[in-house]
Amino acid sequence: MNTLIAVCIAPCGTGDSYSPYVAQVVKIIRESGLTSRTNSMFTEIEGEWDDVMAVVKKATFYLAEQGLRTEVVLKADIRPGHTHMMEHKPQAVERILSEEQL
Repeated sequence: MNTLIAVCIAPCGTGDSYSPYVAQVVKIIRESGLTSRTNSMFTEIEGEWDDVMAVVKKATFYLAEQGLRTEVVLKADIRPGHTHMMEHKPQAVERILSEEQL
């Protein structure tokens, strides 16, 4: 079943900058071949539930297996019969906003 998630996977207690760790997490996600997009707070991943969750597990365990306390914040949208939600949801909002400007 197609799933869109927003996930933040980060270590705790590693100092002021998480970016070297987050970069490795994002690399794992991107190498999965699933559709993904990273912004300043989350990475969105879209695909079949089992595939998406396998990538979340792999990325989480990458940090945890280094002995790092790891936090995961995850929000999921499971919408049967819909695909390309990562693209279509923002497009719908932009369409409404552009119509309001007329």
